[in-house]
Amino acid sequence: MSDRIPAAVLGATGMVGQYFVSLLANHPWFSLDAVVASDRSAGKRYADACRWLLSADMPEQARNLEVSPLRAELSARVVFSALPSDVAGAVEVDYAKRGHMVFSNASSHRMDPLVPLLVPEVNHAHAAVLHEQRRQKGWSGFIVTNPNCSSAVLVSALHPLQQAFGLERVMVTTLQAVSGAGYPGLSSLDILDNAVPYIGGEEAKMESEPLKMLGSFSDGALHPANFKVSAHCNRVATRDGHLECVSVTLGADASLDDVAQAFRAYTSLPQELNLPTAPPRPVILRTEPDRPQTRLDRDAGNGMATSVGRLRECSLLGIKFVALGSNTMRGAAGGSVLNAELLKVQGLLD
Repeated sequence: MSDRIPAAVLGATGMVGQYFVSLLANHPWFSLDAVVASDRSAGKRYADACRWLLSADMPEQARNLEVSPLRAELSARVVFSALPSDVAGAVEVDYAKRGHMVFSNASSHRMDPLVPLLVPEVNHAHAAVLHEQRRQKGWSGFIVTNPNCSSAVLVSALHPLQQAFGLERVMVTTLQAVSGAGYPGLSSLDILDNAVPYIGGEEAKMESEPLKMLGSFSDGALHPANFKVSAHCNRVATRDGHLECVSVTLGADASLDDVAQAFRAYTSLPQELNLPTAPPRPVILRTEPDRPQTRLDRDAGNGMATSVGRLRECSLLGIKFVALGSNTMRGAAGGSVLNAELLKVQGLLD
């Protein structure tokens, strides 16, 4: 336990920040060293500053930590950011300039061509762009981002198909949980007995982020994929878990059996390395006619696996299926922690 790498959490009192705190409290490679939040929380015990929202109790090692203000000096070089995007941009840059290795859940730097947008199973090779990031920006630290929560589910389901057959067109309609809006999210009068066919900025993210993640890295630069994505994003009255209805035109002819086998056989570097937060099976194919379901399948692989099902032919695009993943784990804190595990093994946290 004494060999664990100290880590700090920015935005530690919010919902995603609490997931970070929970994951780090008993992590085999990282330890929770500091919690950072807004001025109204700074100086308080974490237990007094934070309204704990998770079902498991607040970790004992977090309760008595004093909350530090934003931009505070931190002894921990590894920093996990759960800051809102309107705050995160400048604060994360400041920490990267000071030599911290920032793993961000915010959208501020995702589409920067020098910042890797990582889902480790999908594009672990993109971490190599960090050498160019440091050289061109003059930072002694760096920034790594994880994608929008709905994009994380989508690319996890698409990557096995891209590897096996290539991709030409993707159409996706999402049914996204209220926790994706953060706490307190939507009012009960807005979401109960309702579905809202608009989530600000979400469709643009889903149409751009997958192209970056499913692109290539060569000659020191990231190159986006060239297929097309069209997205409809909807907020629905589920607590956690984003369900996505996906239709795809593949780059090569493939039967439904071929596609099913691509899902079943899929594994990647995090599984080979046995990273602590990586699920044993990153994609789980369900063959029941009514699965995956949000309530039943969102916690698959401790919330880090993507479940796919209802695989069938699409008369317009070729094939269609349903994908489901946890927006709070794979799409948020768990994704960032897995990114840090990958970079540790790659020697980029030294």
